[in-house]
Amino acid sequence: MVIAPIVVEQKKIVDVSYNPFVKRTPAQTVGQYVAAAAVVFVIVMVYRRIVGVNPTTVALTFLLGVLIVSATWGLRCAVFMAVVSTLAFNYYFLPPVGTFTIADPQNWAALFAFLVTAVIASQLSQRARRAARSADERRHEVERLYAFSQQLLSTDNIAELLNAIPGYISETFDVRAAAIWVPNRKDVYRSRLEISGLETQELQSVAARGEPKFGLGDVLFVPLRMGAKVVGSLGVAGSSVSKGTLEAVGSLVAIGIERAGAVEKLGKTEASREGEQLRSALLDSVTHEFRTPLTGIKASATTLLSNPNLDESQRHELLQVINEESDRLNRLIGEAAEMAQLDANQVELHLAPQRIQEAIEGAVEKSKQLLGSHPIEMHLPADLPPVRIDLERIEEVIVQLLENAAKYSPPDAPIYLTGEQRGRMVMTSVADRGSGIDDFEQGLIFDKFYRGRDQRLRVQGTGMGLAIAKAIVEAHGGQIGVTSQLGHGSVFYFNLPIA
Repeated sequence: MVIAPIVVEQKKIVDVSYNPFVKRTPAQTVGQYVAAAAVVFVIVMVYRRIVGVNPTTVALTFLLGVLIVSATWGLRCAVFMAVVSTLAFNYYFLPPVGTFTIADPQNWAALFAFLVTAVIASQLSQRARRAARSADERRHEVERLYAFSQQLLSTDNIAELLNAIPGYISETFDVRAAAIWVPNRKDVYRSRLEISGLETQELQSVAARGEPKFGLGDVLFVPLRMGAKVVGSLGVAGSSVSKGTLEAVGSLVAIGIERAGAVEKLGKTEASREGEQLRSALLDSVTHEFRTPLTGIKASATTLLSNPNLDESQRHELLQVINEESDRLNRLIGEAAEMAQLDANQVELHLAPQRIQEAIEGAVEKSKQLLGSHPIEMHLPADLPPVRIDLERIEEVIVQLLENAAKYSPPDAPIYLTGEQRGRMVMTSVADRGSGIDDFEQGLIFDKFYRGRDQRLRVQGTGMGLAIAKAIVEAHGGQIGVTSQLGHGSVFYFNLPIA
């Protein structure tokens, strides 16, 4: 009782997909028959009234007309024209002319041969036409399958892909509606909100059975199968493509879902691995950097407590160590807190038109102790336009760049500060004479907690300074970068928009 309707519906779908161009209205069909008869009439008039030819030429002309009609309008119209042509050929061109009587028995054979040839030629022409149309349909479906497979590669996020696939199917295969159900997902993904016939229970049933199923009307369900594995089900309504094509679509969707799931899983694994590396780097950096000032403070305090008879100079030296290391510890804690605020976008900027010279002068003044014996050479044009900045934050950026240059430059090496206008931006640069940064590290130098591979043990730091500078500049709508050459130093620069 279940097989019969399935066979009928399957035949209907194949017919629609196989030859969708042969549907004609009755008026069109009658018009084609009339036109075929008119062609016969025109041939008769031309050869009877204008050009005198022998019966063989007439027969070949009729045969050519039959072939053209067969290729254009199909077999039935061609057979009709063949019969009309046979009657006209007998009446007008075979003796005795003007009657349907044939005097010579050879003419009977010729007339029969003409009719048979015309019918067979029409049938062959129709078969070739049908094969060409079928091949064109298959080519068109392959092109649509290829275009659909390309759309499946548009995203690696499985949730986005599942939401987009029904729409892709509707657009690419010209179906009224599509729906997808995947296990372990609570929602059914649909191309339209209201779709009658594509029920969740039917989709789940097809996925469980692993076999195609016809629903009510023009609804068809196919499993999303990848080999022997079924990963879900697909339902379409108003489809004009074959069942085989829909099964191919189901396989492509299954492959796309599995691919997106694998990429997503790989991404999570990679993110977890990078998170572990970052956590290890953070613990290593923070532990080392926080322990160093604490060790100095603890040692100095212990010495003061255990030796009350120290002279004034020794006591002053130990208290100076405690003061400096406390400042250093306070700065490290401040950097960590500021980095957390910048990551959470919780820092409020007080923007106002300011001259970049003011930020540079303030930063140099704050960095005197950090710069030590490094001389500063500034090249700042007096006509630099004002920029819209938070003065205190931009001073902090320049301080970070100056500190970075001082750390990685040889003692007493100069540090260059320059400013220039580039279009609608003002670029500020801090150049040093350090050992330089290789191409690989230039792409990592602004990442949090990253420190140069050759400098981690030689130079103190947490790797947060340049990351903080980058976050502040980008919050101002600018960009920060570095150009460097090994052995010749580095140039750190940032752009800020003109006020």
